[in-house]
Amino acid sequence: MRWSTCKGGPALPRLWAVLAAFLPLALTLWPHGAQAIPAFNRQTGQNCVACHAGGQFPELTPYGRLFKLTGYTIGERALPISAMAVVSMAKVASTAKSDDPAADFQKNNRAILATASLLLGGKVTDNIGGFAQITYDPYATQDANGAFHGHSHADNIDLRFADRIISSQRDLIFGLSANNNPSVSDPWNTAAAWMQYVPVASPTSHRFIDGNAPYPGFGAGGNIAGLTAYAYLNQRLYVEVGGYSTSHGFSAFMSAGLDRASTTQLRGVNPYWRLAFNTEWGANSLMVGASGMVARVYDDPLDISDPASTHRYADLHVDTQYQYQLDPHAVTAQWVFARSQHRYPAAQVGLPAAFFDATGTATLPDSNATDTNHLLRAKLGYSYQARFGASLGVFSLTGTSNTAAQTAGYDATGTLTQTAGAGSNLSGSPATRGWTVETFWMPIQYLRVGAQYTAYNRYNGTATNYDGLGRDARDNNTFFLYSWLAY
Repeated sequence: MRWSTCKGGPALPRLWAVLAAFLPLALTLWPHGAQAIPAFNRQTGQNCVACHAGGQFPELTPYGRLFKLTGYTIGERALPISAMAVVSMAKVASTAKSDDPAADFQKNNRAILATASLLLGGKVTDNIGGFAQITYDPYATQDANGAFHGHSHADNIDLRFADRIISSQRDLIFGLSANNNPSVSDPWNTAAAWMQYVPVASPTSHRFIDGNAPYPGFGAGGNIAGLTAYAYLNQRLYVEVGGYSTSHGFSAFMSAGLDRASTTQLRGVNPYWRLAFNTEWGANSLMVGASGMVARVYDDPLDISDPASTHRYADLHVDTQYQYQLDPHAVTAQWVFARSQHRYPAAQVGLPAAFFDATGTATLPDSNATDTNHLLRAKLGYSYQARFGASLGVFSLTGTSNTAAQTAGYDATGTLTQTAGAGSNLSGSPATRGWTVETFWMPIQYLRVGAQYTAYNRYNGTATNYDGLGRDARDNNTFFLYSWLAY
């Protein structure tokens, strides 16, 4: 791959200089026992590979799933504080077909501190434990002069009560989870909250990396507040049901630090469910499951006075995960199919299109009442000795076209305009398809250095000229390099 340069010299040497700065720190912190490893490891006395497949946090092993489902209470109480930070760089294949490259590809080909988090978690009592993440985004906002400003906010939170009943006939784990992200309580990495695991930076140069490619999700979004009840019988049948609403009052801490103008406001209590069948034999484990949620989301988070101004999302996910773990090998295969139906508020149905046809003489169809999308996501990963690994992932999103989704088009004079830069959509279609290949190295158990390449053969409905100004799907192909330290 050719590497371009920018002011200050080649980006790759600069990035490796930053990554190299992590290594002496990590080597200094190399554990000589169980006293100098992250919070859960200190609590259980286990190395990362006990809970994480091939050492790849946050992907869980069968033991890691039991630790989570029993409320993070296995072991003895220990210092409940850990931290993580990600340094990354993204290089987009082409920045030429843009009216404003500086805005469309911020920090392109430059090493940045992508994100940092404080992690709190572990055992409180024999039946109570939890996990909470407070994240700092150095690029959360940008002022009129183009300067970035950092901001901290509550991220994933999962607080649990759990118990376990074991007899000669049954092994039953049951509990409650108070959390702020539907499926963050799920113990499998095919869940919407966990399938995308490498933290993503905010600058627009990172908009096409794998973490921003289509992933399964729920229309309710995250940073809300919910309570779910779950049961896991004989390590085979898993059932979870619950509901989510806007985080306020006692639960306001679950979205602390977030701008209310950009967060989700839900109408009433919105149901969520999860069902999974799991089996384990030898070094193998297999899960087949499904999950779903119905969410009513206010159109304007600052105005929730009109109950009719809500979007209704109905999401259904079907997923499976296979793992093989026998030292020194770890293999994980994941597959998810997601169907999402979005029903718009009555006031937004049948609105005239904002654009005309290419001649400027006729308007395009009115906006839809309902959109339906289908997403297929699959990944195969392998690691050796919990140090070296690689993976291949594919994604395919299809769905209904809607003129309301267009951010590029023709005005009444036949002149093409766009409002979303390099991500503009001329067709109104969400169709996006591509693949990601990754390789990574873990010199120690809580440091991962990885490289990803994400390629697109379709974006916003087409392979070529998806924005009307000549930008092709392959122009979004992105090389992504990261160093992820968790301690």
